Amino acid sequence: MTSPKGYVFVELVVRDPENFKEHYQPRSTAAVAAFNGKFLSRGGDISIKSGPSDDRRRVMIEFETYEKALAWYDSPLSQEAKTYRDKYAHVITFYIIQGT
Repeated sequence: MTSPKGYVFVELVVRDPENFKEHYQPRSTAAVAAFNGKFLSRGGDISIKSGPSDDRRRVMIEFETYEKALAWYDSPLSQEAKTYRDKYAHVITFYIIQGT
């Protein structure tokens, strides 16, 4: 039996776009790649049908399994990237979700 996929959903407000892009994004990209994750959405256009309409950036990442998503989050690579994310952005929500 195959384990369900793992998904990460994040809403954040980027306070310093230049430093976020320079310091956080390369580390985040490397951490996700190290766990064979795949960005499904990374701050692209959005059509809000219900809920707050604001400057939130939304990110969705897919991992082969829920366990791999959890391992990615707890990894030193991800935790290092997180320190830069938290310097240049404010996280509203951060979920790791087990697929069906």
